[in-house]
Amino acid sequence: MRKRPNYNLIFGCSLTAITVSAIILGFFWTPFDPDAMSPAEKSIGPCLEHLLGTDNFGRDILSRVMEGAGTTLSIAFFAVSIGATFGTIIGGLTGYLGGVVDEIVMRINDAVTAFPSVLLALVVVSITGTGRTIIIFVLGILFIPSFARVVRSEFAKQRQMDYVRNARLMGVRHTRIMFVHILPNIAPVLLSSVAIGFNNAVLAEASMSYLNLGVQPTESASLGRMLLDSQSYLFSAPWQALSAGCAISILILGFALISEGLGYRQMWRPTSKRRRKVSA
Repeated sequence: MRKRPNYNLIFGCSLTAITVSAIILGFFWTPFDPDAMSPAEKSIGPCLEHLLGTDNFGRDILSRVMEGAGTTLSIAFFAVSIGATFGTIIGGLTGYLGGVVDEIVMRINDAVTAFPSVLLALVVVSITGTGRTIIIFVLGILFIPSFARVVRSEFAKQRQMDYVRNARLMGVRHTRIMFVHILPNIAPVLLSSVAIGFNNAVLAEASMSYLNLGVQPTESASLGRMLLDSQSYLFSAPWQALSAGCAISILILGFALISEGLGYRQMWRPTSKRRRKVSA
């Protein structure tokens, strides 16, 4: 039987590719200077010159959305990279080795994940101070437990498989079994978790900036900060909030569809063909 196309993955990748392309373009070119103020052009609605209008300071909203989306996505990228890297190492070791170490690490993990990541991030940032670098490290560290839990669960399942037992009998090194044989087999689950992590990071950064605990105006534009600045103009200039809100929604939708598509069972169902040949 012919497999049905994975529309979630196709549409999600297409939407994300278009969004990321626009963000990359924003690093090198924007229609106007995102920080250039023009009192004579403040609060102009969408028009041919300013496609998304201008804000209350006369700044071009499209240019600020391009810069703000780049800020939000770059923070999400580095935060998820930190969380996924260390979470995979910790989860892989505990899931593969098991025993007392596994129990201790998982109990610590449970204690950390009992509190919402955004709430913990807000508390830490309110103490340590704001800034892009601080946000990246705080979110990255707080994302480690969620990745560790997912990877630990998958490694615990895989270590019971015949190909892992055969590798042990053949004397294959444990590190090779973990990262050459097991890790590729849990790639779909890990990639799905990464996509979810991007969603969480985008929402967390936007929430923190909206509460004035994220990226500051002196650093660069931020989608969350744009929402904060536009809340006083929801009725007189609604395009300000709609532009930033739609940008956040598009980012989240793209990664959500990718995550859903990667979990598509018909595409990633376990078969003997996917098991890598054990080699010493």
